[in-house]
Amino acid sequence: MEDKRKLLSYLPDLRGRKVLVIGDIFLDEYIFGKATRLSREAPIPVLEFEGRRFIPGGAANPAANVVALEGYAYQVGVVGEDEEGAILLKELEKAGINTSGVVTDPSRPTTVKTRIVARGSLRFPQQIARIDRLNRRPVNGEVEDSLITRIEEIIPQVEAVLISDYRTGVVTERVVDAARKSARKHGKLLTVDSQGNLEPYVGFDLVKCNRAEAESALHCSLESEGDFEEGMKRILRRLNLGAFLITRGPEGMSLLGKGEPYSHIPAANVTEVFDVTGAGDTVIAVVTVALTAGIRLLDAARLANYAAGLVVRKLGNATPSIRELAWAIEQWGQ
Repeated sequence: MEDKRKLLSYLPDLRGRKVLVIGDIFLDEYIFGKATRLSREAPIPVLEFEGRRFIPGGAANPAANVVALEGYAYQVGVVGEDEEGAILLKELEKAGINTSGVVTDPSRPTTVKTRIVARGSLRFPQQIARIDRLNRRPVNGEVEDSLITRIEEIIPQVEAVLISDYRTGVVTERVVDAARKSARKHGKLLTVDSQGNLEPYVGFDLVKCNRAEAESALHCSLESEGDFEEGMKRILRRLNLGAFLITRGPEGMSLLGKGEPYSHIPAANVTEVFDVTGAGDTVIAVVTVALTAGIRLLDAARLANYAAGLVVRKLGNATPSIRELAWAIEQWGQ
C-alpha cells in the first residue's frame, strides 16, 4: 500500500511537461457498420454503414498521451499534400498537439490506416479488416532538411525528446543524429520507441521495444528472467544506454538501467484486454513524462504499466488521463 501511495503522490508532477515527439504520423480511420447478414458473394459479413471516425496515429499517439497527462506535445513528422493530410493536421490540432514541426511532402501520400469495424450482438465492436496506404521511402532533400531545422528550433522549448519510429521513412539517420546532438547540447531527456531497430540509438537515455523486437536484435529467444536480464545487459553495454525497457504483453515489462538492477514488472491488467493498439505508445509516453518530472526509473515504468493496462480496455489508440491513472493504481494490484 505504501508503494501505491508513493505512485499516487507522483501524479500531480506529470502535469505541464513539454515533450517533442518525432516520428511517422498516421491518420487512423475507423469505418463502423452493423453486421446484418453474410454475403452471398463470399464468406464475409455484410455491414450497413453507421459512421466514420478519424484518430491521429503512429507517432501522433505518444503526443496525444502527453496531452492527456495535461502536458504539452510538439509534433515533428510528415504529411502528404492531400485531403488526408489536411484531416490529420486538423485532428492533431483538435487533440491539442502543436503542429509547427509537421512538414508537407508533395511527393508522398499521407499514411492512412483504415479499419473496418463491425458492430452487432457482441459486447465490443470487432475489427474485421484493415487497409494501409503508405510509402516507406525515407525522406530526403528539402523535406529532411526541413525536419532537422524544426527539430533544432523546437528542442530548446521542451524538456524531453521522444522518437517514435514506425519505419515509414521519417526517422532517418540524419534525423536521429540531429535530435541526439541538439538534445545533448541543450540537456534534454532523450527516449525512443524503436520498433526493434536499436542500432541508431546509441547513447539514448531510454530505449523501449517489445519482446519480439528485442529477440530479433539479440538473435536469440528470451524465455527466463535470466535470459531477459543477460540480453538487456548486452544491449545496454553495446549501445551505451541509460536504460532499456522491454514490453512483454500479458507478462508485463522488463527494465534495466545503468546502475539500476534488473526488474520484472507484472502486467497491471490481464483480464480486461479488448484492443492492444497503441499500448506501446502509451508506455513510452508515460515513462518519458515521468522521467521528465524527476520520477525514478522504476516508478516511471510502474506508472506506464498501469497506463498500458488502461488503454487496452478501449478501442483503438486511447490515452489515459491522470484521473484514470489514479483509479487504476487504487484498484489494481501490482
